[in-house]
Amino acid sequence: MNPFFKNSLIRCIFSLNRLHPNLSHDSRRFCHFSGDIGPGSWKSTEGLVRCPVNDVPLSPITFLERSATAYRDRTSVVYGSVKYTWSETHERCLKLASALTQLGISRGDLVAVLAPNVPAMYELHFGVPMAGAVLCTLNTRHNSAMVSTLLRHSEAKIIFVDYQLLEIAHVALDLLKKTETKPPILVLIVESDGSPPTNFSTSDGYEYESLLATGQSEFEIRRPIDEWDPISVNYTSGTTSSPKGVVYNHRGAYLNSLATFVLHGMGSMPVYLWTVPMFHCNGWCLPWGVAAQGGTNVCLRRVIPKDIFDSIALHKVTHMSGAPTVLNMIVNSPVSDRRPLPSKVEVMTGGSPPPPPILRKMEELGFGVSHLYGLTETYGPGTICTWKPEWDSLPPDERYKLKARQGVQHLGLEEVDIKDPVTMKSVAADGKTMGEVMFRGNTVMSGYLKDEKATEEAFRGGWFRSGDLAVKHPDGYIEMKDRLKDIIISGGENISTVEVETVLYNHPAILEAAVVARPDNHWGQTPCAFVKLKEGFDVDAQEIIEFCRDHLPHYMAPKTVIFEDLPRTSTGKIQKFILREKAKALGSLS
Repeated sequence: MNPFFKNSLIRCIFSLNRLHPNLSHDSRRFCHFSGDIGPGSWKSTEGLVRCPVNDVPLSPITFLERSATAYRDRTSVVYGSVKYTWSETHERCLKLASALTQLGISRGDLVAVLAPNVPAMYELHFGVPMAGAVLCTLNTRHNSAMVSTLLRHSEAKIIFVDYQLLEIAHVALDLLKKTETKPPILVLIVESDGSPPTNFSTSDGYEYESLLATGQSEFEIRRPIDEWDPISVNYTSGTTSSPKGVVYNHRGAYLNSLATFVLHGMGSMPVYLWTVPMFHCNGWCLPWGVAAQGGTNVCLRRVIPKDIFDSIALHKVTHMSGAPTVLNMIVNSPVSDRRPLPSKVEVMTGGSPPPPPILRKMEELGFGVSHLYGLTETYGPGTICTWKPEWDSLPPDERYKLKARQGVQHLGLEEVDIKDPVTMKSVAADGKTMGEVMFRGNTVMSGYLKDEKATEEAFRGGWFRSGDLAVKHPDGYIEMKDRLKDIIISGGENISTVEVETVLYNHPAILEAAVVARPDNHWGQTPCAFVKLKEGFDVDAQEIIEFCRDHLPHYMAPKTVIFEDLPRTSTGKIQKFILREKAKALGSLS
């Protein structure tokens, strides 16, 4: 039995066995108590009962169903010349769910997707959970080796692949076959007016639109049995040897969707431009959130300034999101690529602290910027720098410095705090004392897929440990200062220094290597490699960079290589804090 479905059944059976002893056998059959429910104070009040009338598992699937009625003829998705209404999107997602079940997808099975922000990617966020399955979105910047590793770890039964990424998928599936692992069924996503590429035939798998045509619009949705049932798996940027699949549940996705569109200031029928990859934390839960408000999803295959400005002008975009890298592209774009904004566009940014000069330039262009912070493990947004009107009168530099702080907890979270990771005591709210950022609440992940040890470690002490260092200011707002681990954040992507170092050590001329972050005005950070060569070898930085690019996704390869002896402690450990300071002193490469 699928482990997801099995765990759901165990929770349901356990809950039913703990029903009030006075409930009849029939009540046990029809009343559903989700989760491990302890004695509740409500039980002592006569006349109260918890049953399907007032206790239905929360799921963002319901957002689509509502919009199909309330916003039936309103535009739901725009992509070039392609347009759908909410009624059409609802029908397409029903057909997709039906087609998946006809391919053998059962409750709890994983369905993977490797695609940019195109309509099919949006529809999969509903169609897959409507089939009772779990969506696994893969980073489009992964190479074939990583895709193969994640497919094997997730045990995905089907993979949907965009036509531009077909070759990566083909190699990944070949690698799977070499490990005697049954590869998933391949479904190819092509442009609406395009034909399948020459390296694809019907014997390879299915084509997306043709597959939808086999589905039934009267399909009965497989709703979650328990709101804790998984809805998606998002892999963090770990190593190929130990990928971490972060599991989201229907309840958390529902709550974070609501919280995010509320804090983003989205009213009814917003026009949302997709500049955040939907493979990142399920697009910060906004595929579901935009549906809740009957908004229009403007899909973008390429996130480049000209397409952003053109889309804003053409569709009268009201909201968008993006890492500081996207903001940096916008403010440094050629004047020829820009167009006047028809009205103010609200932007949420996160992924790394946005430089105050970027915030200032964005607002000068007519954008309103709000800053959030979070991790894959917190469904994306975990905090937001809630703006106070009295800050408007402050000098510009002071305003933007305040806006660059990480702020306070998101609406879906119970609490965020800065704690000493050893004593678990809260640090002083003095803006100076550093501690680890920790979270508790309903929008913290269910856990890491098939990794109980890692889950227990992440939740040790009754809080989710982020691995980030921050301070808390007297007003209660937090500000991130450093990272406990050596993860590099480049353009919103996490890069494992261990994985890069492993590749460097495979170079025949390298004796020792260490990788740290170098600040970058465009990407936020880029990998900087410090290497010591073996005696008798003579290679230059470019050769090492090219070697890494041949063995890693290009964004993970070092942009800088420095040749020198590596500083070590008395026990032989490399002193990375010294290297970080050296890389920082180099300044931005861009």
